[in-house]
Order: sequence, then structure tokens, then C-alpha cells
Amino acid sequence: MSFRNWLKHLFAVRPHASCGADVIDESHIATEDGDNTDLFDPFPEPLTIEITDVLDLHTIAPRDTARAVEAYLVEAHRAGFLSVRLIHGKGKGVQRELVRKILARTSFVRDWSDAPPQAGGWGATVAHLLDESERQGAGGDH
Repeated sequence: MSFRNWLKHLFAVRPHASCGADVIDESHIATEDGDNTDLFDPFPEPLTIEITDVLDLHTIAPRDTARAVEAYLVEAHRAGFLSVRLIHGKGKGVQRELVRKILARTSFVRDWSDAPPQAGGWGATVAHLLDESERQGAGGDH
């Protein structure tokens, strides 16, 4: 699933399961500005999300964390970032371990470490990505 489709799925508006058969279909109600936005498809146009060198996982549901990190790493690498920071929080370390397992199996990740204290310390992980020349020189293996 692409990052865009994952976001679309994450923020999709769905009818409540307890709604009866006589529910009015409000999916094409015009908004105040006259826009006929489909409420069940909030992203009808292609959605452009700026990929930066930081992904804050605090806003992502735990069940979606792995997919979000994997998709983010692919997009960040495609965008040419050589270093990214994944903010997972300090807590019990569950998300930190998940993030690091994903980094370990990602072929274009060179290494990773705790972020510097001013950038989150052990509540964030900085990953260094291979550039294309390093990746080709290494035969694509990590």
C-alpha cells in the first residue's frame, strides 16, 4: 500500500456500523462554499505530502506504525535524504524496538543511533541512508 493510500485509508470517513437501513446518504452534501466533496473520499485529488527528514510517530496509531515507517523510509530515500530522524518517544521502548527492527531489514539503511540530546536523545532514532552510489557499490545488500 502506498503512503498516499495508507493516509487516505487512515483518515477515511466511514459510516457507523450501528446505522440502520433508513440512513440518509450524506456522502455528497454540498459544503458551505458549494463544494460537492465526497465525505467518504476525503482525498479525491492526488494528495501531495512533503517528505521531510523527520517522522514523528506520536500521531500514528500503534497498529499502523510499521507500515508508516516502511513507507516513509522508501519515500525519504527516494527524495534523496541521507539522514532521517524517527521520533518514537521514550516510553517503554516498544516503538523504538519496532523502528530499529525495520531499519535492520531495510537494504538502504547504513546505520542508526539514538538522536543527539538536543534532538530527542533516546526518544528518537537517527538513521543514515545509503546514497545511490553506495547502494550500487554494495550490491544492494545491507
